[in-house]
Amino acid sequence: MDRPRIPVDLILKNLAQEHKTAKTRIKKAVDVLTNNLETSISTTAYEVVYTEDRVKLKHYKPEHIECKTPLLIIYALINRETMLDLQPNRSVVETLLKKGMDIFMIDWGYPSRKDQYLTIGDHVNGYINNIVEFICKKYNLPKINLMGICMGGTFCVIYSALHPEKIKNLVLTVTPTNFDTDKGLLNIWMKNTDADQLGESYGNMPGDLMNLGFLLLNPARLMIDKYVGFFKNMDNKQFVENFVRMEKWIFDSPDVPAATFKQFINDCYKKNLLIQNKLEIDGTMVDLKKITMPVLNFYGKYDHLVPPESCELITHKVGSTDTRDVCFNTGHIGIYVSSKCQKEFAPQIAGWLKEREDNIL
Repeated sequence: MDRPRIPVDLILKNLAQEHKTAKTRIKKAVDVLTNNLETSISTTAYEVVYTEDRVKLKHYKPEHIECKTPLLIIYALINRETMLDLQPNRSVVETLLKKGMDIFMIDWGYPSRKDQYLTIGDHVNGYINNIVEFICKKYNLPKINLMGICMGGTFCVIYSALHPEKIKNLVLTVTPTNFDTDKGLLNIWMKNTDADQLGESYGNMPGDLMNLGFLLLNPARLMIDKYVGFFKNMDNKQFVENFVRMEKWIFDSPDVPAATFKQFINDCYKKNLLIQNKLEIDGTMVDLKKITMPVLNFYGKYDHLVPPESCELITHKVGSTDTRDVCFNTGHIGIYVSSKCQKEFAPQIAGWLKEREDNIL
């Protein structure tokens, strides 16, 4: 019986071809990385129409208005609202504008040491309420539409329960409201975090420290796989530009006021007071049954930061009879940036709000 022969000639041929391909890719990658890259974020035109302390209000005015009731978008205190306008042609803000929405968005800015004593109430009953009243006065309207993202959505829930007379429709996206779950490592960590000690040690909670924590939630994917993917695609100019845009956003991390951080960890993650109607803000109980306006609730099936269990209960706890849950097969950020969700997410919001535009205020 003949012994199988090693196809040396074929192996050498493949090695030569791979070497040639690698040289071509490296040359192209050098050209991409050493020439101009377009990596600007938040490029949609806006005007700052209101400022208070570190907080600014951006106004994005559409070319045509199909929904007369303005929409106020509130992002989390963690990371930046620029996620909603990360790049041209893949921007939630841009899509909403094309659908005729009149958009305002809060820029929380960068807290300094003097902000460390600001509570959730200071943000909700202070900054947010002042901005809502500013917009209502500007348009001579009793109510506006409100949309929240992540922690900003939690603020929106609290605000809508405390000031239901000022909100016409409420849109929530990846919004944690039920913290009684062990799904997701973040929930487990937060329940075992000594927020008071961290506040005493740092003053404001450092954004860089929180970023490290988020990366450690899934280090293989967030600290290894994505950079392996970058090296595999660094000869693709569009891929590199999008990669840099995302890195810019990820590492642009403001600190979080210490008092708000402590209150959010203790009252929400540890005691789960909000969903039980036991959360007290500035001496007033947050009663979810007072949220009687329509509620649209988005969340991600594979969200490792705010799992579905944290989001899906809210529509059963509010007082509204007009609620809708939408679960996308994506993660925490994918709702805003994936090409598939881009085609569904913002258009659904615009369509849902337009359907309710003629509802009696």
